[in-house]
Amino acid sequence: MGVFFAILIILLWGGHLVYVLTSVEIAFSNPWMYLHILIQAYLYTGLFITGHDAMHGTVSSSKKLNEFLGFLAVFLFAGLSYKKLKINHGKHHKYVATEKDPDYYTGNQNFFIWWGSFMWHYLTVMQILIMAALFNVFVHLFQLPEANVIVFWVVPAFLGTLQLFYVGTFLPHRRPHEGFMQPHKARTQKKNHLWAMLSCYFFGYHYEHHESPSTPWWQLYKSKE
Repeated sequence: MGVFFAILIILLWGGHLVYVLTSVEIAFSNPWMYLHILIQAYLYTGLFITGHDAMHGTVSSSKKLNEFLGFLAVFLFAGLSYKKLKINHGKHHKYVATEKDPDYYTGNQNFFIWWGSFMWHYLTVMQILIMAALFNVFVHLFQLPEANVIVFWVVPAFLGTLQLFYVGTFLPHRRPHEGFMQPHKARTQKKNHLWAMLSCYFFGYHYEHHESPSTPWWQLYKSKE
């Protein structure tokens, strides 16, 4: 099932992207444009969640297939390095919400300061070059409208990072770290499976994720009491 969901998300992301890049009108008066942005952003989030599950080895029992799907998902998300993400995510679980946690900001925990630090930490020159090259391929080689590429390729990826950071890092791990959050220093969403799925593929059940990292996203709701 892990492979099925991984391939489904990748195909939905790719299929919807092709459609919006070629067929949807860019106009502030077009309500469908905004809906498609939100759908594409949600599918971007799904790409990263797929890569995240691969880091925990839960996409496929085949190590090679698991690593390939994880690599593909985070590369499609924003040219990210799967290897670097896997190392840093391991540190996040081992040193959660400490100075050794690459996802955690120990200083002023203002949302925008922390998010900026989070983004800066993962941004690389190679990633910028990859995204710039792909942008030029879309616009100049495939001759797609530049506005469509910005609105449906760049903006949804940006919104996906916001969703992932807000639901999967900021809300669960921000201070104060109260007793009920121990030992994982993590909060969790109230039980509402529909909202948990819509908000971030059940990733808001974050205490449960830290308690059982080997549970894939599509089974995480079962851990919620």
